[in-house]
Amino acid sequence: CGIIEKHGITNVGYWVPLENPERKLYYILSYPSRKARDDSWKAFFDDPEWKKASSESEKDGPLVAKVESTFLQTTDFSPPVKPAKHDPARVYELRIYTTGPGNLPRLHDRFRKHTMALFSRHGMNHFGYWSLDAGQPGAENTLLYLLSHTSKESCEASFKAFRADPEWLAARDASEKAAGGSLTVKDGVISILMAPTDYSPSR
Repeated sequence: CGIIEKHGITNVGYWVPLENPERKLYYILSYPSRKARDDSWKAFFDDPEWKKASSESEKDGPLVAKVESTFLQTTDFSPPVKPAKHDPARVYELRIYTTGPGNLPRLHDRFRKHTMALFSRHGMNHFGYWSLDAGQPGAENTLLYLLSHTSKESCEASFKAFRADPEWLAARDASEKAAGGSLTVKDGVISILMAPTDYSPSR
């Protein structure tokens, strides 16, 4: 993390799923621009300190089996995305929505006008909302966001209350009536509960 920061990259947060049979690590980094990102990583991989740390940590074999990288842009309704620490550490929830054709703007509008305020009403904390950067698979139909909760149990209670809220039911029904059906595809909502690592700037 220190070498990453040294080369102008912001460590936003690092998390592992509460249920993690695939041994995944999720993390968010931010950059001033795509070019700055490319320049920073080139300097990072050329850094002798990184080369030494990498070599020493992998003397018994590679640590990583697979790396996936996704470029995100914050939505216009997202709060500023920045590291945030809480004591005790919170449970974070990554939610990924896949919409039907042409429905991503409708979903954004529902979040902008209704969903975010209702999340707050029911005790959920907004961390960030993103669309995929243009040119990537799913850029036209994907919304990702992170919420934080005081516990797994508080997450479940908050969503139970949210789903029963008459204002949410009215907003959902109105948006689906205008779209001619659900804004998301079948099984198009994924939720992953995560715990921050001990070195995460967001906890």
